[in-house]
Amino acid sequence: MPDGPPRYTCDPRAAGASEYRFTAMVLYLVRHAKAGSRSSYEGPDHLRPLTKAGRLQAEAIADRLADAGVSRVLSSPYVRCMQTVEPLAARLGLLVEPLTMLAEGSPFGPVLDLLTDAADGTVLCTHGDVLPDVLDALARRGTALVGAGNLSKGVTWVLERRDGAIRSASAVPPP
Repeated sequence: MPDGPPRYTCDPRAAGASEYRFTAMVLYLVRHAKAGSRSSYEGPDHLRPLTKAGRLQAEAIADRLADAGVSRVLSSPYVRCMQTVEPLAARLGLLVEPLTMLAEGSPFGPVLDLLTDAADGTVLCTHGDVLPDVLDALARRGTALVGAGNLSKGVTWVLERRDGAIRSASAVPPP
């Protein structure tokens, strides 16, 4: 890939979700949307679903990324992650591909390898413990982080890859 300025436009000053415009193929790393309380959920944690607010976030994430050149949708197999990206996949006629390496408690190394090898336009949905480890590892490798403190549920990180490396990562606040 050629050197030069980023090949996308993401204006974090925009007032609404519909005002975000992604104009190039990059990678999108998403933290799952709002899920029910871990302590009050009676079933196995991997089955804990999104709340109503989380389902609305998932729809808004789909709105944001629908025209972003998404080519593939990968997700932790946990229900809350799958539900976060299912509206986007459905809108684009894609399948959500569950990957254990994106699951809660997974080490960041395989995720970094996945980010290196993934096709441009891939969306990856993961958890609040995996996301900061991945971002920290990217920063140690020289990736410029914009919005580094944003690890909120529903945040989308836009990762720009040039010359085989992720050069920048910009947080788009959750809807």
